[in-house]
Amino acid sequence: MALDLMETTANGNASDKDTIYLLGGVALMVFGAGLVLSNPTIRRYMSQFGVGNLAQTVIPDVERYFKLRGM
Repeated sequence: MALDLMETTANGNASDKDTIYLLGGVALMVFGAGLVLSNPTIRRYMSQFGVGNLAQTVIPDVERYFKLRGM
């Protein structure tokens, strides 16, 4: 294990590997949050807390953004 770590830093690949791990972790967190928020029970609890339906409130803003960007 220690020899592998020394070899990757000697070759200069350690930062590339760390970046891939970081981006992979972020992707897994976003995917997991999407899975949790797609559950109807969770959405019902969130609406009780005042968050409401995020998709319905955000979609008009996104459509307006794409219309402005297309001009």
